[in-house]
Amino acid sequence: MTEENKKEIKKKSEDNDEEEKLEVFPAEEQGIISEDTSEEKEIKMEHGEIDEDIYTKEGREMQEDDSEIEPWEEGFMEGASQAAQLGKDALTGEPLMDVEDVFETEIGGKVYRFVNEENAQKFREKKRKEEED
Repeated sequence: MTEENKKEIKKKSEDNDEEEKLEVFPAEEQGIISEDTSEEKEIKMEHGEIDEDIYTKEGREMQEDDSEIEPWEEGFMEGASQAAQLGKDALTGEPLMDVEDVFETEIGGKVYRFVNEENAQKFREKKRKEEED
């Protein structure tokens, strides 16, 4: 709310010769709405409140359950939705251009990708040091 708006609100309350407490709230579209949980999304999809979005885990599962997509298509879309995250070297941030030469490793239940084996080793050492501290 701008200073100009605040002054207008105070002036209006003074003109009424009444002391009133004004409560001012930001417009709803200005706030950040918390995202629905996975379970809430599934319920809304079942009731038709939101579309089954193939780019969300819940949407892919529902479309596969309803035989709208094949299991392999669900797997493909799951991989495609995570591609941006896994499209860079986890250590340097360098783009992974050549798919055949990408090194993958799983650390702590997460998959990390690297442009070479040397970066994978350095990253593994970095993670070990973080765990020790």
